[in-house]
Amino acid sequence: MKGCFSPLKYLTLLGLGSLFSVPLLAQGRLLATSGVTQLEGAAGGGLVPWALISGYSEQGEHSLSAFTTRTDVQDFRLEVLGASWSYNNRLELSATQQNFRLKNTATDIRQEVYGGKLRLAGDAVFTAMPQLALGLQHKRLLDGDTAAAVGADNDTQGTDIYLSASKIHLAALAGYNVLWNATVRASKANQMGLLGFGGDDKRSYQLLPEISALVLLRDGLAVGAEYRTKPDNLTAFREDDYRDLFIAWFPHKQLNLTLAWAQLGSIAGSDDQDGLYVSLTGYFQ
Repeated sequence: MKGCFSPLKYLTLLGLGSLFSVPLLAQGRLLATSGVTQLEGAAGGGLVPWALISGYSEQGEHSLSAFTTRTDVQDFRLEVLGASWSYNNRLELSATQQNFRLKNTATDIRQEVYGGKLRLAGDAVFTAMPQLALGLQHKRLLDGDTAAAVGADNDTQGTDIYLSASKIHLAALAGYNVLWNATVRASKANQMGLLGFGGDDKRSYQLLPEISALVLLRDGLAVGAEYRTKPDNLTAFREDDYRDLFIAWFPHKQLNLTLAWAQLGSIAGSDDQDGLYVSLTGYFQ
């Protein structure tokens, strides 16, 4: 039920409320090597998961993060709450709830996303090779009526699998640090799963490239851009790729605030869906 108590929401709000009552996190990892938090709960950019592991845990340490995100475009609003746990700078587990609202209607579409990520090799900073990570995002659509109505092949559940490579180049651009990330995702999710999985046009998994790049202008402040290709499975609606330009602020290792201008293209037949993306993530252990 939409008004019921959500343990995930409680955990997220508890985490965000604890930011100013816990000691600073481990000092070993560089500031901003947590990434920000992606819409589906993984450490990365706003749109694209990166090979970085959430939080600032190092060998033998664990950390917890909680985040909230809101994306507001012309005809739709997406609100996201989530939390993640990481261990040893190698393993990341996350849980996220998305609430997609159609403005000027009573229609809400809710989806839960459960993610896992494992660092396979490399270190984004300290090895010549990029950091590599394998991840998955299992998506459970709680409101599948709209997905069924538009012709989704599976209107309730689906799983994305992705491989990411991330590398940070210190003092690489006029003395500033530069990060790039490349991700390949296997998916058949329509609009990240909010309109189901597969469709009457295409039903099988597709390999979809995603890229991100940012420059750390000074301690704690970064600017960047992302591009995420999307499947186009439904004959009823065209689905466009996602892109954004963002600025991320890390005042310290307990907090990140990210602002972005997101261009989401056509969504459910509504074209030119552009708007503001705001995300707040807290880290503690």
